[in-house]
Amino acid sequence: MTTPRMRKVDEALRSVISDAIASELQDPRIGFVTVTSVDTSPDLRHARLWVTVLGDDDERSDTLAGLNSAHGRLQAIIGREMRLNHTPELTVLYDSSIDTGMRVGELLDQEEGNR
Repeated sequence: MTTPRMRKVDEALRSVISDAIASELQDPRIGFVTVTSVDTSPDLRHARLWVTVLGDDDERSDTLAGLNSAHGRLQAIIGREMRLNHTPELTVLYDSSIDTGMRVGELLDQEEGNR
């Protein structure tokens, strides 16, 4: 169960990380990324960073590799920007919900065309 405090921490982390990716990371592998959500553990030691990437599978894998290699830099930025007892260890994960939604839309359009 997510408490209101944890939701605020997750949203603050999402905002700080999104800004850092857009303005402070210079890795050429990182393409157009949207941070969709952040889920932190109750003890704030771990955080799962869910992202979507605009582009094909190669661009997605390159971007995820770039983000994974920059996780230490992102943690340093979090430590600088937020007042937390512990800076969470980041795990970057791909959020496939948008891909799933687009696929469902395509299937519905095909079904509508078959009628």
